[in-house]
Amino acid sequence: MYADDDLLSLSGIQHFAFCPRQWALTHVDRQWHDNYLTIEGTWLHRVVDEPFNMDSDYGTVHLRSVAVKSYALGLYGIADLLELTPLTNAEAKPFTVPRYPGRWEVHPVEYKHGKPKPDDADEVQLCAQAMCLEEMYGISISYGAIYYGKTRRRCQVSFNEALRTRVGQLASQMHAFIDQGVVPDAAPRRQCMSCSLADLCMVPDLSRATPVNNYLKQLSQ
Repeated sequence: MYADDDLLSLSGIQHFAFCPRQWALTHVDRQWHDNYLTIEGTWLHRVVDEPFNMDSDYGTVHLRSVAVKSYALGLYGIADLLELTPLTNAEAKPFTVPRYPGRWEVHPVEYKHGKPKPDDADEVQLCAQAMCLEEMYGISISYGAIYYGKTRRRCQVSFNEALRTRVGQLASQMHAFIDQGVVPDAAPRRQCMSCSLADLCMVPDLSRATPVNNYLKQLSQ
């Protein structure tokens, strides 16, 4: 269990799953650059991130921009949208909201500006939100959804054991890098071209760079 001072940004787990070096440049070296993709993502959240925007429609309640945290994972952050529907399982513990009395089950919904990706970076972020909510409220959440702005469609995500294990492993690795103050080596990929930190990372140059020790040995010869 982590302490409050040890909690890391939950949204960072998506960056870490995509590229540990990108995450470390931001969270270890404290460097960041925007590009058109990050700006588009910010604009997509301009409505959903209104923290006092609660509404109900056809028996469903929407809670927006909800703070979540987990001392087991050592993460804290904001869930874009929690979607509450009437709980039909009489034995399950309900999610309770003072403004909306009743027995509810909750499912997190994450908003992304692009389209579904070939990796699991978006899924682990959503699952981490669910695991935070489960710890906070003593409930069980079986699935959530990711809304992609480019396709304007939702993709349902099942929070199976494999995905939960993956979240735990990534969170542990993030804390290890923070404790050690380490920025992982560059690993060039096609996706690097769209990264907002490409200029800071200089992945192509670093991948071909001569190690410092070898350079110093050459100078001494």
